[in-house]
Amino acid sequence: MITQDQIINDVLLGHPETVEVFSKYGIDSCCGGAKTIQAAASAHRIPLDMLLSELRDKAGRKA
Repeated sequence: MITQDQIINDVLLGHPETVEVFSKYGIDSCCGGAKTIQAAASAHRIPLDMLLSELRDKAGRKA
């Protein structure tokens, strides 16, 4: 399960299909890839629960 404390690049390595969700919110793996999901959500003013839900949904469906 994807959690708020995971590093963005780690999530992308394990679940490359989540790139669509990160891109939707302007979160990239180049400049922000070393941040946690929680830090990225805060920096981009995205509700954490919503971001986690979308990431988990995308990871569960596999592109």
